[in-house]
Amino acid sequence: MLYRLLFTLVLRRLDAEQAHHLSFRALRLLAAIPGVLPLMRRLFAPRDPALRTRVLGLDLPGPLGLAAGFDKDATAPDALAALGFGFVEIGTLTAQAQPGNPKPRLFRLIADRAIVNRMGFNNGGSAAAAQRLRARRGQPAVVGVNIGKTKTTPEAEAVGDYVTSAKLLAGVADYFVVNVSSPNTPGLRNLQAVDQLRPLLTGVRAALDEASSRRVPLLVKIAPDLSDEDVDAVADLALELGLDGIIATNTTIGRDGLATPAAEVEAAGAGGLSGAPLKDRSLVVLRRLRARVGDRLVLVAVGGIESAEDVWQRLRAGASLVQGYTGLIYGGPLWPRRIHRDLSRRLRASGYQSLDQVVATD
Repeated sequence: MLYRLLFTLVLRRLDAEQAHHLSFRALRLLAAIPGVLPLMRRLFAPRDPALRTRVLGLDLPGPLGLAAGFDKDATAPDALAALGFGFVEIGTLTAQAQPGNPKPRLFRLIADRAIVNRMGFNNGGSAAAAQRLRARRGQPAVVGVNIGKTKTTPEAEAVGDYVTSAKLLAGVADYFVVNVSSPNTPGLRNLQAVDQLRPLLTGVRAALDEASSRRVPLLVKIAPDLSDEDVDAVADLALELGLDGIIATNTTIGRDGLATPAAEVEAAGAGGLSGAPLKDRSLVVLRRLRARVGDRLVLVAVGGIESAEDVWQRLRAGASLVQGYTGLIYGGPLWPRRIHRDLSRRLRASGYQSLDQVVATD
């Protein structure tokens, strides 16, 4: 209720990117106070042992994680995890620092509980983020790293660009994600084509193995706008190359069926749409992937996650983990705690003893 009031009276009146920076800065300042971070973990972390899960060789306190895009530069992954997320994915990071696209570049479609972004992978570069992640030392949060292509790197040199990031970040990532599905870097989605994706994923896998003494799990993140045939092709390639999983899905370039007035949607302009309108298509892609790969790959569901019931539906459809981003913007800082609390109740009411018993029961 308090956050809803704050959002209505203050945050929605601010530029969306400015509101993000103010909120995130406040969280970082709060977490920097001695004793506050462990207190937050005690208050907000998932507590039900039945929610604990082991995925990608990682022990997680709950299945809901924060998707890439919120903490692009790995400035406060542990503070974000302390809000109650089971894991945090930072990035998207690129081999070279870049400012991203011109502002304004982040817009709310409040009637649809959605966001349009054309941020353009604004970040300080993989080397700077690797330094921050190395300085974490002993923090318990599971942190994944999401990498993309530097905008100025020609498409023909994309593999080398990704490999540079992989080598820099291999030693500080609990898992690794290759992002070829953002609509905000020209030509990036072309890399989802199997003939271009194969050498890219092969190169990143080799770089991770060379740079780290342990095997870092590798996943690829795909767009909801792929045709069914292309979804199948990426799934088959992931199996062929021995990838660990697929994240489904990134934002969409579609604008169909929105409640927001057309003029407001048009004013927001180009970019990726996230939030509630993505729910149905992301679920369709997830189900198609599960039918194609079975339990041979870890599937991570993202897109339109707002409630514990959404998480439950994705688990039953075959996801081992679920991520949110826009749900946090509209739900507030207690949102991940509420999701895990309500999911625990749903689990108990259904007679299951653990999450593993729920996955792919549809």
